[in-house]
Amino acid sequence: MGRPLVKRLGLPDPPQLKRWREGDPIVPGPVLISDGPHAAALRQLYPAADADRFHALIFDGTQLSTPESLRELYDFFHPVARSLTPNGRVIVLGTTEVNAAQQALDGFVRSVGKEFGRGTTAQLVRLSSSLEAARSTLDFLLSAKSAYVSGQTIAVGPPRESYSEPAGRVALVTGAARGIGAEIARVFAREGVHVICLDVPAAGQDLARVANQVRGEALQLDLTSADAPSRLATQLKSRRDRLDIVVHNAGITRDKTLAKMDPAQWDAVLGVNLIAPIRVTETLLAQGLIDNGTRIIGVASIAGIAGNRGQTNYAASKAGVIGWVRSLAAQGFVANAVAPGFIETAMTAKMPLFVREAGRRMNSMSQGGLPVDVAETVAWFAAPGSASLSGNVVRVCGQMLLGA
Repeated sequence: MGRPLVKRLGLPDPPQLKRWREGDPIVPGPVLISDGPHAAALRQLYPAADADRFHALIFDGTQLSTPESLRELYDFFHPVARSLTPNGRVIVLGTTEVNAAQQALDGFVRSVGKEFGRGTTAQLVRLSSSLEAARSTLDFLLSAKSAYVSGQTIAVGPPRESYSEPAGRVALVTGAARGIGAEIARVFAREGVHVICLDVPAAGQDLARVANQVRGEALQLDLTSADAPSRLATQLKSRRDRLDIVVHNAGITRDKTLAKMDPAQWDAVLGVNLIAPIRVTETLLAQGLIDNGTRIIGVASIAGIAGNRGQTNYAASKAGVIGWVRSLAAQGFVANAVAPGFIETAMTAKMPLFVREAGRRMNSMSQGGLPVDVAETVAWFAAPGSASLSGNVVRVCGQMLLGA
């Protein structure tokens, strides 16, 4: 009944998003690259081909410094705006400088993400040094792995010369028994990462099944208990010398308007979503299981950016995750966050029909995302070439219209 309802209500019809599968090329079609300081390096990475249709358009805007220079955006994109294939990609390179021209790139990219349609995504990548540090980011954004990420600004720092990726990486994923956490574990396993799956004892059966699927390990633990961080550190030390990746995915909701919310509902959400990740990370650091090279990834939410009625506790906790990740980055850690929007999970499937349909279509893709969309973004932050990414909060929301 979905399609007739969509037509009757005049809702947008969603494009079919192409997602990455094992064996797919990172860049599945021709790429058109503008002139600019990084043009030669970009064309070596992504060789151009004579074509009328392109998978991607890459504009090097790192040289733009005055409002008048923004005309270069128009001159490059206007003639080829209709030349992208379905599920096309637009990437604009900028710098971390603060001036009118560089800030203008944000508005341009967000508008392109809402304008080009047919599953096209648009991103702004801000470089603080050479293009080399951005390779993993460009590969992710050009590939089908970023199908539900659009309208984002990503800052790439300088190469971390002192850090080298170990062989046989190990990741801890909390809330791994189902939904997004389980998908993160699966994508990590696909990438050759050994996964320690953690969840509450009540989810033990599902947790064991996921751990078996990814050939990882299962840990049952309630992270909100007073001694949970120390117990976790003890168990981890008996198995591993260190963790290379920590994903704080565990989260709960206890939705009520503030006037009707009792203290236990407030405390439970803040305890699981924000306080536990901070306590666990501090203990793992003190015990030498992680260091400033460990990838720390928090799962926030669009609610932490835009807010949501009846979710003051949840929105506060997820906004807190964003602030905590940024504070870690300021201290020299490799810490980032993903902020999912409407993702098709068991929780969203229980929503009333009209609320669910509205949530699905209030974004540039006119549809909900999948758990794998969040997992692919987490895996990109954890990838060997992503050490220069820190302090970023990337929304996995199809460029949701709320809080845009």
